[in-house]
Amino acid sequence: MPKIETPKKGEVTRAAIEDAAVKLFLEQGYHATSMRQIAEQANLALGGIYNHFASKDEIFEAIIIDKHPYKRILPSLLAVEAETADDFFAIAMKTVINELGKDPEFINLMFIEFVEFKGKHGAAMLREIAPKVLPVMERVIKSRKNLRVTNPAMLMRSFFGMIMSYYISEMIVSNSVISKLMPKNSAEVYVDIFLHGILKPAE
Repeated sequence: MPKIETPKKGEVTRAAIEDAAVKLFLEQGYHATSMRQIAEQANLALGGIYNHFASKDEIFEAIIIDKHPYKRILPSLLAVEAETADDFFAIAMKTVINELGKDPEFINLMFIEFVEFKGKHGAAMLREIAPKVLPVMERVIKSRKNLRVTNPAMLMRSFFGMIMSYYISEMIVSNSVISKLMPKNSAEVYVDIFLHGILKPAE
């Protein structure tokens, strides 16, 4: 049997700090949370945090990277077998939405990132994610000749833009009167609009 590696003490402590910070950030907001509160929540002395993180901002950036659901989503995207771009993105959309639904905490953290930081940590997040996701988009472009977008970075941006747009609008619409007007296959319609736009093909 393969040997199971035991996490090092430093890794365990770092994870405990991140978990404590997530709980406090979501309960009382980023700015209302202090390093001392994070230390207490993690059952550490205040100085113990500074052995791992130089600042609260550094903790938040680490959380955005370490807890990003792409680590669960990417293997599923790599496993997608579809002959057409329509099928690939329909399956990919369903996969990502399902995974995000399992981890609503991360979406709430991203709202903190957008509202309180204006997307400041996006560069660090993309340094981690882009090298793993861009090859997937390159593979899609090479294997499907009918795509109008041939830039993998633009395809990645527009795809994840669609995901965020759908997820956020779904949160707003789901408990409103508008939800009764939505088709049952609204996610599929969203993908169809992403792929083909809202205009009928010119005759």
